[in-house]
Amino acid sequence: MENSQAAGLLKNAYDKLKASDAVAACALMEQALDLDFENEEIKHALKCIHWWLEHTRRIDDLKNPFEKGSLFISLLKQYHVFLGQFNRIYDQCQYAVRFFVYSKALVFFEGLLENQANQHDPVLLLLIGRCYKGTGNYDEALKYLVQAVHIKREDAETLAEVADINALLAQTKAAKALFKEAFFLDPSRINFLYLESALIQKLRDDVCALGFKDDELREWIPVYGYLWGVFSVKRELKQTEVGRLKQSIFSLEAEYDANPSRRALLKPRLINHYFWLIDHYEISREDHSLIEEILLKIKVTDPDIYKMYAG
Repeated sequence: MENSQAAGLLKNAYDKLKASDAVAACALMEQALDLDFENEEIKHALKCIHWWLEHTRRIDDLKNPFEKGSLFISLLKQYHVFLGQFNRIYDQCQYAVRFFVYSKALVFFEGLLENQANQHDPVLLLLIGRCYKGTGNYDEALKYLVQAVHIKREDAETLAEVADINALLAQTKAAKALFKEAFFLDPSRINFLYLESALIQKLRDDVCALGFKDDELREWIPVYGYLWGVFSVKRELKQTEVGRLKQSIFSLEAEYDANPSRRALLKPRLINHYFWLIDHYEISREDHSLIEEILLKIKVTDPDIYKMYAG
């Protein structure tokens, strides 16, 4: 940035934005633009902050703090669509915006914890954990997310958030294991908009490059994550888990045969279940014929996936 005074104003504007004062940030950006009216970053930042000011104008009309906090979080999807118009995205600006959004939402959500009943609400705990993660406070984020997991043990969305923080903290083995669990439980519940780690974003991009989109993409991620060694951490299943896994496979196979229109989604989920059962058989040293039986099912279901596994 050529104009040092304008650069200083923009830096101060970002600081104001991170301190949750979007109006003051906007005023500083306008001053900076007056000094350096050709500067693309300033123009970009002003458009971004104007977008948030416009879309949060009705915040005072909402009475419920939960609704207020949720408004900020829910707008992130629209905001990312808005960002699609720009040829270049400025990281400093987007970092400040993300900090602003999660900080604002956090104030509303944390206020709800004063009511003791809310302290055991897994949805609220998830949102608070997500906000702390968004502001870079990973230790505090984990505290709330782990509480949420203890209350609602098999929630894919929350487990994915815990996995994401582990990846951000370079706890790679834990991250891989938790992501694998989350995608096994329910891929459709996992929202990449809130996941930040390079580990999961790269896997998503790589699977997306194969041509999968939306719900199909989420279902195929654990399959290719397994094949490419990203979801490489294995664990022995409890007998109750083995029983549920086999029952799920039985149900998925029946639905796959009966509903050809749903096979695009059912196929990757079924294959992922097969992988889990193979892992269990290998770890528990079951008769190899049981593994061969599952491999044959994979070969019939998708010969290309079988070749990747066998190769």
